[in-house]
Amino acid sequence: MSSPLTPLALAAIALLVERPMHPYEMYQLLLERRDGHVMKVRAGSLYHAIERLDRDGLVTAVGTDRAGNRPERTTYALTDAGRSALHASVTEMLRTPVNEFPRFAVALNEAHNLSLEEAVVLFEQRRTALDAEISELTTIIESARGRAVDEAYWFVADYRRTVLAAERDWLDRIIDRLRTKDLTWPHPA
Repeated sequence: MSSPLTPLALAAIALLVERPMHPYEMYQLLLERRDGHVMKVRAGSLYHAIERLDRDGLVTAVGTDRAGNRPERTTYALTDAGRSALHASVTEMLRTPVNEFPRFAVALNEAHNLSLEEAVVLFEQRRTALDAEISELTTIIESARGRAVDEAYWFVADYRRTVLAAERDWLDRIIDRLRTKDLTWPHPA
């Protein structure tokens, strides 16, 4: 493997474990499975990821087809090297914590540059957005349970819901502390 796998490339390889498919089908499956909750899913990026995987020998073209006036579609299959790369990547990612530098932490680091009132309003808006995402994830989880989908296929939704709920609870405490003046703010007005 000549370069590290991106999350989207890793997802593409994992889809090819199921069966050979073309990138458009992969894209549709990623959207259907709501993988956009854990990675950025864009069609153009996926096509570039597949090209790179093919160049690196992790996938291989196994055929092309054309339906009507649609563009020709190349179907890809996973190679043994791709299967090994998938195993190595998942193993390393599960084993080793990595600081991924989330944007929210950067914003928190600089939030003191805003007025107290503005910061509280923005924290409340974020809390509302988190509640909406938590609710959507709860619906996804309930749907998967209702369809008797094995939990190993959707427990990432439970992980995301748990992390978002922890962030929401933390925001609740910060908002309360700011309102009660328990947490001092450099720019009160």
